[in-house]
Amino acid sequence: MRDFIKERGAKPVIPPKKNRKVQYRYDKELYKTRNRVERFFCRLKDFRRVATRYDRQPYIFMAAVFIASIVAFWL
Repeated sequence: MRDFIKERGAKPVIPPKKNRKVQYRYDKELYKTRNRVERFFCRLKDFRRVATRYDRQPYIFMAAVFIASIVAFWL
């Protein structure tokens, strides 16, 4: 998986399991940032309108994403 990510020009920030014989190095701060982004998208998917993309027009969909982001930030 790491080679697949590197071929595309990205930096892998997947932490290795503790029981691996070969421990890969990774940037812990970058992993924290990646994890925050993933958790934010997971919270956005709690809003059914955003998850199923009911809106056909892109500007209406983005408005729904903005509103869901504001509500998710408040909670």
